[in-house]
Amino acid sequence: MKLKALVVDDSGIMRKMVMRGLRESKLAEFDFVEAGDGADALAKFDPDETDMVFVDWNMPKMTGIEFVREVRAKYQRHVPIVMITTESAVGKIEEAFEEAGVDAYITKPFTPDVLTKKLQPLFSKLKAAPAKKSGGFFSKLLGG
Repeated sequence: MKLKALVVDDSGIMRKMVMRGLRESKLAEFDFVEAGDGADALAKFDPDETDMVFVDWNMPKMTGIEFVREVRAKYQRHVPIVMITTESAVGKIEEAFEEAGVDAYITKPFTPDVLTKKLQPLFSKLKAAPAKKSGGFFSKLLGG
């Protein structure tokens, strides 16, 4: 399965670590687009082209949580969003899931094994979803 993923973090090193970890996870074959903050990510995000987003919380200009809220409010098509952040407080995790609408939450630091373990349920759920005839995300996942 081939996915176009948007990786958003103000640290170029961290973006590279996320991309390397995702490649090593072998959950999918990824084509990456990078963004340095939420505003940059919003400019690069296309709900018809982006299959998945991996976003940090704390960034300049527009935080990751602001980016998630904006995407969820602006676009009807649901693109899976994974928060990868140092924020580990229960309140922050609840805010990300319940108020903003992320699909998975991973705390830094992480290993490729942690990425695989945390993301496997999301990928299993996506693979099990019925394909849409519109040629959207789930159709792509299932080879349509």
